[in-house]
Amino acid sequence: MTYPTGYSIAQTDPPRSPRETLPTMYDLPSEFPEEPGLPDEFHDLQPQLLSRSLTLADYNRDQWFTGSDLNLYYDVHHPLWHKRPDWFLAVGVPHLYDGHDLRRSYVVWQEGAAPAVVVEFLSPRTEREDLGRFCQDADQVNNDDAAEPIDLEQVPGKLEVYETYLRVPHYIVYSRYTQRLRYFKLVGRQYEEQPTAPSPVAIWLSDLDIGLGLWEGEFEGIWGHWLRWCNASGRWLSTDTEAAVERADRLAQRLRELGVDPDEI
Repeated sequence: MTYPTGYSIAQTDPPRSPRETLPTMYDLPSEFPEEPGLPDEFHDLQPQLLSRSLTLADYNRDQWFTGSDLNLYYDVHHPLWHKRPDWFLAVGVPHLYDGHDLRRSYVVWQEGAAPAVVVEFLSPRTEREDLGRFCQDADQVNNDDAAEPIDLEQVPGKLEVYETYLRVPHYIVYSRYTQRLRYFKLVGRQYEEQPTAPSPVAIWLSDLDIGLGLWEGEFEGIWGHWLRWCNASGRWLSTDTEAAVERADRLAQRLRELGVDPDEI
């Protein structure tokens, strides 16, 4: 059998498992240069903050994966169909592919799990596809900034993929231009928009036991409004760097209590 990607497999008796015979991330393209995107600094930094401040109480660090601007292949019948979420979380999968390799892409039929959370950052060029039927102001989008018409009969848009193909439980959309945060929860077969509360716990994901809110502060030397994880009481979760500084501060304080000047060590 030969797939549209040019990937071919030999038939065996008995047949081999789908994980062995279907295309993997090594067989599928990791980049499509013709795709529109916004490689600006926000699209680089905001996913870092989401990944570096994430802690899941019910999962060890080697039991979940976060991806940013990574090809997400979702339909085995159309192996080249993919989306590139600005950020996503998959749980119950190894941090490294097969426990040893960095991912080139995320291939759902190989991973065995669709994302649990997808976050998209709105821009004038992506608003219609990101929001789909929830894009209430689509007709008012400036024609100069609007994206090219999407042929939904050929390739489904993002909302349809996340809702129908992948059944992503939590779809979150944020506009840094308006600082508007929108949350779409999968209820039955469709997304239903949920109300958001004032920060810090703007959105509570009960199945993951974690909250998300809009934090005003400095990240990587840049002051702004950032999406950030928090606990049920509204305490912002520390990044890896912040956690290391906090540990160092506690150690220094303990040394002072013991009569030792940490600056002289």
